[in-house]
Amino acid sequence: MKAAERSRLFLELDLARNGKQTGFIRVPHSVHRSAYGWLPIPVACIKNGEGPRVLMMAGNHGDEWEGQLALGGLIRDLEPAQVRGRLIILPSANFPAAQAGLRTSPIDDGNLNRSFPGDPDGDVTRQIAYFIEHVLLPQCDYAFDFHSGGSSLMYIPSTLCRRDPDPAAMARLLGLMKAFGAPLGWVGSALQGQDRTLTAAARRQGVVSMGTELGGGGQVTPSVLKLAAEGMRRLLAHVGAYVGPVPATPDTRLLTLGGNDYYVYAPDGGVFEPLAELGDEVKRGQPAGRIHFHDTPWRTPALAHFAHDGLVICKRVPGRTERGDCLYHLGSAYPG
Repeated sequence: MKAAERSRLFLELDLARNGKQTGFIRVPHSVHRSAYGWLPIPVACIKNGEGPRVLMMAGNHGDEWEGQLALGGLIRDLEPAQVRGRLIILPSANFPAAQAGLRTSPIDDGNLNRSFPGDPDGDVTRQIAYFIEHVLLPQCDYAFDFHSGGSSLMYIPSTLCRRDPDPAAMARLLGLMKAFGAPLGWVGSALQGQDRTLTAAARRQGVVSMGTELGGGGQVTPSVLKLAAEGMRRLLAHVGAYVGPVPATPDTRLLTLGGNDYYVYAPDGGVFEPLAELGDEVKRGQPAGRIHFHDTPWRTPALAHFAHDGLVICKRVPGRTERGDCLYHLGSAYPG
């Protein structure tokens, strides 16, 4: 049996049909309330003849709203005449998580972006991952995954990709990041959970992929939503899949992302006092934040330090923290 045929999910749309279609990916879900029920994952397909085949996805983590709203707007606004080829738009890929406003699924606690390549017979989140990797991605040339910092982190709006050893492939990825037009674009050689992400799934299927980190903090801001909506159109125009009006492209500052020393983690549980802000240039050994013990306020706060020089591109939002929570994320100058 072919890998795609093993999936238990059912797609209501005909991906070979021209025009705009909307509907659901049905995930079988038998529970006490509904013996033969299914979970609805919203999906759209906009097709106009031959051309690039693009998957545009958000809601990989359910509490990351910017990409979900921008893709919803794209579904409503795009007409087939503006498209060349086919767009598959998956605004809330982990729909149970999005419906609950959580990073992970309330059904199985699954983190979709740590669940690839998935399992057709696994829990709900792994079944979704399997369908995306083995049914949708093999029918695509490009995959764009729109993330943000969710409820716990705030990012300077950024595009990101995984480093490719092939110079021509790397140049293509940099071109995609610049086309989107975020203030920052960073290249990672060791992205967290790298073999279990959508990026890894795309590489296994021979699909060119790029992601974003668009703000966060559990909120949506007008400026970031505008950037997301305009960046999506610039990105589609860049790959030849969109022929409508395209806003001017802002400059993107390229950065590189290294290993664990590019992150700062809470050394203890307590209340986080940040000592640096987004956009600050920091030095190795510089104090990054204090963790205050509000239950025993006479104790000296624990001090976290930056372990690498770089630009602060991400900062924790909630004050209450536990040992091991990410406080900061750095980028450094791109060598190219």
